[in-house]
Amino acid sequence: MNLPWRNPEPERWFERILWSPLAIPALAIAWGACFDRMRKQRGADRPVRVDARVLSVGALTVGGAGKTPLAAWIANGLRARGTEVALLTRGYRRRAGAAVTIASDGRSLCASAAEVGDEAHLLARHAPGVPVVVAPDRAQGARRAIALYGAEVLVLDDGFQHHALARDLDVIAIDTAFGLGNGKALPRGPLREPLAALGRAQAVAWIGDAPDDELSRRVDAYTEGALRFVARRTPRSLRAHGGDFGVDARVLRGMKVGMLCGIARPDSLRASLEGLGAEVIAERSFRDHHRYRARDLRGLAKRADIWITTEKDAGKIHSDWVRDIDLRVLGIRLEVEEPARVLAQLEEALGLRRR
Repeated sequence: MNLPWRNPEPERWFERILWSPLAIPALAIAWGACFDRMRKQRGADRPVRVDARVLSVGALTVGGAGKTPLAAWIANGLRARGTEVALLTRGYRRRAGAAVTIASDGRSLCASAAEVGDEAHLLARHAPGVPVVVAPDRAQGARRAIALYGAEVLVLDDGFQHHALARDLDVIAIDTAFGLGNGKALPRGPLREPLAALGRAQAVAWIGDAPDDELSRRVDAYTEGALRFVARRTPRSLRAHGGDFGVDARVLRGMKVGMLCGIARPDSLRASLEGLGAEVIAERSFRDHHRYRARDLRGLAKRADIWITTEKDAGKIHSDWVRDIDLRVLGIRLEVEEPARVLAQLEEALGLRRR
């Protein structure tokens, strides 16, 4: 798909406004989030402050920046260092249900991916000792997490554009392979808000390799003094769909496989498979957060002997649909450079005292 922000050409601001049919909706979307934040900060419905520290993990670009695994990594790290932590998420594209749903109580999964959304399910799997609370009203979810689990820190997944709950620290994830595109907001570019919104972040997580000079300069212009760290998504394990135990993902070397996914950036899965030495000979992909049906998997066995899917997708694929398909799940883990330093600096920014 040739997206309009893939190959940007230099334009002056007035030319964009006068001549592009996308300019007006782009400005409306870009500034809508800003006006909403200002309304909440200055009006009667100011952000709710709860009796816990709130750390938000978010992104400026749409889809696939690594927010969810980063939120899980931070929650795991803070918990391991002695802090009571809970994860909060809105439960995007979940089945309609209670105002607050518990995806995990920190010991076991309490709901299916259909009930809580694929991201909540992924959080629960990547942070097995941390409660995961799902609520469109984050303040309501925060109160429940504090009451049920004694949470001292709430890690808010995909919360950079959420303004109803007051935060103590905003961490923004930037995929260095994708960058910031052409620096324009939807629909003219991949940004959810104008670049100036980066100024709200107190920490920047580079997801992937270290950024190039141009990307660094663009981000530095708005985030002077912010904590920076690098985190890489690394394929670690491979398990059968429905199975609990996996093997080293490097067993894929030399294999011919198909890839099945409904994620924002299918190319990232392809790159992971090829990086492991597999040859992708077939592909079936859907839009991000796709709700799978049995018919989506028809005919796969005829195109490839082995199919690989993501952890995010696996929870939405019923085991009865894959009885005749060798479907395996690729496990990705986030590896942060200098993890002890990063966690210590996050604790300091949150005002936590080490026990």
